[in-house]
Amino acid sequence: MNGIPNEERQRLGALLDSTSQDQVMAMIPQFSQAEVHNLVPPPQAVPDSLGILVFNMERGVHLAELGDFLETCPAARPFDVILANELDDGCVRSGQKDTARELAERLGMNYVFGLEFIELVNGQDKKGFHGNAIFSRWPIKRARVVRLPEQYNWYFDRQRRIGGRLAILAELDVAGRSVGVGTIHLENRTHGPGRQAQLETILTAADKLFPGMPVALGGDLNTNTFDGRDKDAIQEIAGSPELQRRCLEDVAAWEGCLPAAEAAGYRAMPDQPILTRRKPLPGGGHLDLRLDWLLLRDLEPTDSRTISTSRADCGFALPGSALAAFTGEELSDHNAVWAACRLP
Repeated sequence: MNGIPNEERQRLGALLDSTSQDQVMAMIPQFSQAEVHNLVPPPQAVPDSLGILVFNMERGVHLAELGDFLETCPAARPFDVILANELDDGCVRSGQKDTARELAERLGMNYVFGLEFIELVNGQDKKGFHGNAIFSRWPIKRARVVRLPEQYNWYFDRQRRIGGRLAILAELDVAGRSVGVGTIHLENRTHGPGRQAQLETILTAADKLFPGMPVALGGDLNTNTFDGRDKDAIQEIAGSPELQRRCLEDVAAWEGCLPAAEAAGYRAMPDQPILTRRKPLPGGGHLDLRLDWLLLRDLEPTDSRTISTSRADCGFALPGSALAAFTGEELSDHNAVWAACRLP
């Protein structure tokens, strides 16, 4: 995806002081691009199921370690499709790398990338692009970006960005059969109704793009059970074991996007109340949250699990690998979700 010089990025960002986000994004063609790269031939074997992995990779900052993790973690394999959130392209914080492309080349997979935000804080960024991706062992026939209704303007956040949340929808050719897949990133700085409106936009788009196909949609739905801007609510939940239980056990009662997906014919995985995000708290400690989901329609899950990304759980790391030498607490602030999905 072609970059934009920093001076032009800053000029476009400054327009947001007096212009809507939609108007500024319309001036930037990269926001509407679903950049497809079919890099590898399809597998020879005809599958009866797909291994699908949902993974928020936290900007791809620990890219070598993430590659080791995906290649060697037995719980994450086999995977045919990865529905990925938070991958950088040309950002100082992740070594100025095109993280989606490097990961696709290492894993031997095709991919499609969509731009979520253009970062403005660091003028040394080559591109400052940040987005989501779908990786597939099977050819990507077509793809499109679905921009979501704005629930928060990130230009006025301390992170200062142009852009907003999105989904990427792609049709895969799985040995002659069409399968619809999508990576989703819903807004954390909003409430449940805001996220529901965003997911309903995606469900409508998926119905139009994937008629009659089995569909897997997944990603970070940010189903906090609270408005991510509400510091008082976060503090109240942090001090209450009962409220903390709702973040794992009663998510659907607080987050309308999950019942909306069910009403549209999707089954949500994981179906057990297991944490997928450890949200740090200002005073220390963290909240256990259940944010990352795989939504399946006309695909039968025959096996599923949540995979820890904590360093303490990476005993499978190969000697001499970047993962074995990793000294951080976690590869990502999210765990990964995996499921084997039988094709109809």
